[in-house]
Amino acid sequence: MKQLKTLLIAAALFIGANQTITAQAKVAHIDVQELMTNMPEMKTAQAQVKKISETYDNEYKTMVTEYQNKMKKYESEATTVTEAVNETRAKEMQDMGQRIQQYRDTAQKELQQKEMDLVKPIMDKAKAAIQKVAKAKGFQYVLDATPGSGVIVADGPSLLTDVKKELGF
Repeated sequence: MKQLKTLLIAAALFIGANQTITAQAKVAHIDVQELMTNMPEMKTAQAQVKKISETYDNEYKTMVTEYQNKMKKYESEATTVTEAVNETRAKEMQDMGQRIQQYRDTAQKELQQKEMDLVKPIMDKAKAAIQKVAKAKGFQYVLDATPGSGVIVADGPSLLTDVKKELGF
C-alpha cells in the first residue's frame, strides 16, 4: 500500500512537471526597425517624404529671403520716410514674420501627417508578415528587439530572415 501511494505521488509529480514543460510559451524576437528600414516600400516612402520636405524647405527659404530683403530695404529708407510709413512697414514686417512662422508650423504638421500616412500601411504589412511567420513556426510571443525597445537579451530565435523571405526581399 505504501508503494502504491509513493507511485501515485511520483506519477502526479511527473504529470505536473510534464504539463509545466508543455505550458511554456515559445518566444522569438525580431528587430522591427531593421525590418522596416530594409523594406523596399519604406525606402520609397522615405524618398517621397524627403521630396516633400525639400519643397517645403525651398518655399520657407524663399519667404525668409524675401523677409530679409524687405527688412534691409525698410531699414535703409527709415530715415527718409515719415513716422506713419515706418509704423506701417513695421506692422507689415510683423505680419510677414507671423505668416512665415505659421507656414513653417503648418508645413511641419503636414509633413508629419504625410509620413504617418505612408508608413502605416508598411507597418501593417510588416506586422501581418511577422504574425504569419510566428504562427507558422509555432511562436506564441514575438518581442520587438529594436535597440531601446525594452528587450534586454535577445539570444533566442530571430524571425527577421524568415519575415524578409515572407515579404519577398
